[in-house]
Amino acid sequence: MTTKNLNSVPEEQVGIAEDAKQIATAESAVEAVANTETDDEVVGETEAVSFAEEDAALAAEAPEFKLENDEMAEESAEVDERIAKSLEEVSQMTKGELVEYFAGLLENKPVQSLRYDVEAVKVAFYKKHRADVDELRKKYVEEGGVAEEFEAPADSDEIRLKEYFGIYRTRREEYMNDLEKSKEENLKIKLQIIEELKALVEAGETVGQTFQTFRQLQQRWKETGIVPQANVKEIWETYNLHVENFYNVVKINKELRDLDLQRNLEAKVALCEAAESLAGEESIVAAFRKLQDLHDQWREIGPVVAEQKEAIWERFKEASSRINRQHQEHFEAIKEEQKKNLALKTELCEKAEGLATEMLTTRKEWNKASDKLIEIQKVWKTIGFAPKKDNTKIYERFRRACDRFFELKRAFYEGIKSEMEHNLQLKIEICEAAEAIQDSEQWKKTSEELIALQKRWKEIGSVSRRHSDAVWKRFRAACDHFFARKSEHFASVDAEHSDNLARKIALVEEIEAYDITGGNIENIKEFQRRWSEIGFVPIKEKEALQKRYRAAIDKLFAVLRSGDRERGVQKYRNKLNEMKGNGGKLRNERDRLYNKVKQLETDIATLENNIGFFARSKGAEALIRDVEHKIERAKQEMAETIEKINLIDSQQE
Repeated sequence: MTTKNLNSVPEEQVGIAEDAKQIATAESAVEAVANTETDDEVVGETEAVSFAEEDAALAAEAPEFKLENDEMAEESAEVDERIAKSLEEVSQMTKGELVEYFAGLLENKPVQSLRYDVEAVKVAFYKKHRADVDELRKKYVEEGGVAEEFEAPADSDEIRLKEYFGIYRTRREEYMNDLEKSKEENLKIKLQIIEELKALVEAGETVGQTFQTFRQLQQRWKETGIVPQANVKEIWETYNLHVENFYNVVKINKELRDLDLQRNLEAKVALCEAAESLAGEESIVAAFRKLQDLHDQWREIGPVVAEQKEAIWERFKEASSRINRQHQEHFEAIKEEQKKNLALKTELCEKAEGLATEMLTTRKEWNKASDKLIEIQKVWKTIGFAPKKDNTKIYERFRRACDRFFELKRAFYEGIKSEMEHNLQLKIEICEAAEAIQDSEQWKKTSEELIALQKRWKEIGSVSRRHSDAVWKRFRAACDHFFARKSEHFASVDAEHSDNLARKIALVEEIEAYDITGGNIENIKEFQRRWSEIGFVPIKEKEALQKRYRAAIDKLFAVLRSGDRERGVQKYRNKLNEMKGNGGKLRNERDRLYNKVKQLETDIATLENNIGFFARSKGAEALIRDVEHKIERAKQEMAETIEKINLIDSQQE
């Protein structure tokens, strides 16, 4: 029905605002009446709560969709999260679009990256497929067929989906087989590298070609892919042992050796800092995955000086333990929640099964029981997943109980034919009353009269299916006619929305053209304030315009973020302001920074002195460049530290 929600109409417009709520109620009531028109006749044909998602998930687990060596066979909550994320991206596609999207995935993405997307496509497809089948069944019954005899016709989209899945399954199996072969080959290569490294250590030669060969072995090790999981720990420990032996046994120039160990230390410190920063990661799952990558990088870095070895490892291990603990606690909590969900769903199954066994003999009793079951279904929908091994079983149990109840109710209503003719006559009289006032221009009075007619319509009850559609359309047509005229009368409301649209488009264009260089966040806040002061726009334009506005604002913020150093100084000023009035803290902070400056001066002097030694050796250019880079970084850090000291001194003046 074409009606408008008049909640936003100004009060001065013909005094209609005071009854806007009533009108909106009337319009929504007309829409709702259709849902109850034949409830008493065909109740139970569809449940009041949709279980399309659950049914789609079951259909997506059919035998033809099984995979060999399925890494998700024992799915975790983490896997469910990743599938749900993929499902959000495809949920609005049609069946045909989903099939084409699947084909595009096979064409454009590596087969090993498709698992979660494929699961999402299957679930989204069968959710829509079930809705289509239900609609066909409903139409079949309306045309006089028996629901139990309905057979869904072949679905060309489903056939194509299964064909593409077969292609995916074949490619995936080929990939998995190739991957296993590759892992075995990588294992052989890494074992050979270890043997060559062992021979290099046993040769005991001095720096020169030996060190160059050592570097080449390290590079080959890094470039070699993964090995079978069962061999990962042992082969890495063996490799690491021989790398340390190389540094301990082979006679390497001290400066060269120290520089290499220092590089390794700096690399591991960076990994420690990266691991420590993961504690602030919003997603615990993402933090855990990133930590695995950091551990892989740690394995590829050589040894550090003996004095630092234990400390740096303990630091990295402590940061790792924190993330691992958070990850474990996160999923332990999910497991506990799923156990509670299973208990709650079991209780709902028992209640639904109890309703299906009650002896109900009147329409009132059946309607009351239906309301209870609908509430049970609503509660069910609010409860999350049960443990994976129980989730399908508990849902099937619940669905059987609901199906049994509605089958019994449908059977009860098959024999009820009386009073429907009387109800039909009453509804025809309502249609005539609505038609008599459909051309009225007394907007408020007529709206109230239609509200009353709609209430009477709902109170009358159902009529025979062969008349229900026609009489309902007749009544709805009269209501539509009046509300369409009324909407046209108050069309000026839309003019304001159109004006707001033009103003917001102009503002977005201004933001897009604005040069934030030299500006600050207040400039952006002013744009945001002006945006918020402009009223509503037509709903169909809202999302696209909002997206464009956000993109323009985000671009300005991105430019401001480029001044990281200035913000760092400001952040430090804020820190000092918090210390203001606490002379002890300020002195301690200054002493710490002063000591840091002295240490940096010493480091710079040492590095500059080392350059003199390197200049007298052959092939030292690379070493000199590296040391010069460290000197420059140290000087920059010292300058920033001195600036912080000056800030403290200015606070104490």
